[in-house]
Amino acid sequence: MRNIKLVLEYDGTNYHGWQIQPNFPTIQGTVEKALTQLTKTPIKIIGAGRTDSGVHAQGQVANFYTDSHIPIVAFQKGLNTFLPRDIVVCSATEADADFHARFSATSRQYRYTILNRAYPSALFRSIAYFYPAPVDVKAADVICQSIIGKWDFSSFQKTGSDRLNPVCQIFGARCWKIGEYVYFEIEADSFLRGMVRAIVGTILKCIKVTSGNADNACAQFHHILNTKDRALAGTSAPANGLSLIRVEYND
Repeated sequence: MRNIKLVLEYDGTNYHGWQIQPNFPTIQGTVEKALTQLTKTPIKIIGAGRTDSGVHAQGQVANFYTDSHIPIVAFQKGLNTFLPRDIVVCSATEADADFHARFSATSRQYRYTILNRAYPSALFRSIAYFYPAPVDVKAADVICQSIIGKWDFSSFQKTGSDRLNPVCQIFGARCWKIGEYVYFEIEADSFLRGMVRAIVGTILKCIKVTSGNADNACAQFHHILNTKDRALAGTSAPANGLSLIRVEYND
């Protein structure tokens, strides 16, 4: 059996997340359908990150096993023929037999995009969260830098999540602004369900109520972090601003 690794880009607007759900369109289900059309055999794929409904990806990784003799280049070109225009296979490569898109990953990087101006955008409404209130980027970045390390992120876990270990190792976190867009970027060994969106929403809440005082905003954020209580955190930022940027492996 061959083990094929795919790198995918997709606009998640019209999908109910990555994972297959009965009676709803999902990224996994759509890619599996295209693979079945290409290989004439039912195929199940494994994704590196189970992105939620409406979340996008620029560097999602998936793998699947097949005994098909289709040339590797044809998996990219052929799948792109069968896939809708909002899902694209960026690359297809042969992987080692033991490669697993999810469990072999050493880190994942997410980026959250905010359109920070007085009026919304007609063109970028599906990929950026419109937030008209001023964002103190320096204070937001101080909070981002302060969460680098290993923490219990229970306060930022989606209600109803079944993950038993809420501890994540943050390798990098930052906030910056280019023109009218504010970006948050977080890289970690793993993420809880809804974690990035909850962190962004809570940072916006903390810098707003502390009038951008970086020390006070940071102290309030860490109070919420340390209480391990989701009810104290801010409202999650909308899904449309979030994108899975990159997945790293030791290869």
